[in-house]
Amino acid sequence: MTTARDGHPAARPAPASGGAVGPRGRLLDGLAAAIAEDCYRNTTVADIVRHARTSRRTFYEHFADKEACLIALHTDANAAMVQQISDAVDPAAPWQTQVRQAIEAWIACAESRPATMLSWIRDLPSLGARARGLQRQMMEALVVMMQTLCDTEQLRAAGIGPLPRQRAVVLLGGLRELIATTVEDGGRAGDIAEDAVQASIALLAPRI
Repeated sequence: MTTARDGHPAARPAPASGGAVGPRGRLLDGLAAAIAEDCYRNTTVADIVRHARTSRRTFYEHFADKEACLIALHTDANAAMVQQISDAVDPAAPWQTQVRQAIEAWIACAESRPATMLSWIRDLPSLGARARGLQRQMMEALVVMMQTLCDTEQLRAAGIGPLPRQRAVVLLGGLRELIATTVEDGGRAGDIAEDAVQASIALLAPRI
């Protein structure tokens, strides 16, 4: 079992499908594999079923089209990521350690499936109105997660919690873009882990 630098167990990378099983889960993982192989724009239904080792008939039993499959992939992966980050944080640890645990869990998610993470940030908005509601739901889930993680005895005692929504959105948006540009430039999400931790601590630090 791997451990984070503070000695607590490190979060395990979440599967692209969020742990879904059966034909649907295989199709979601097939889409993730196809995106990693090339990119979402160039991915076809034939590519998805090839990676999933299933048939086009099975694909259309579960999804209307490639966009519906992408929306399902990111819906499941985002839910799994929220759970993974939440599980990684020890509410009894010093608040700076809690921030590190949360950021390192997010980085672990990004590193487990960098192409899927990048697709979430770049491809989902390209679907327009069809995905706009999902984007807002996904961001809201992350904001609620962050506010919940900041509403602990340690963070309240430090003068951090409750966390204003605006500050949560700023922090989440910055982390998303930092991960996206790093991966796009050929780097690893882990390359920016320490910068992300220190920036998050600075943004969350109580105002004097």
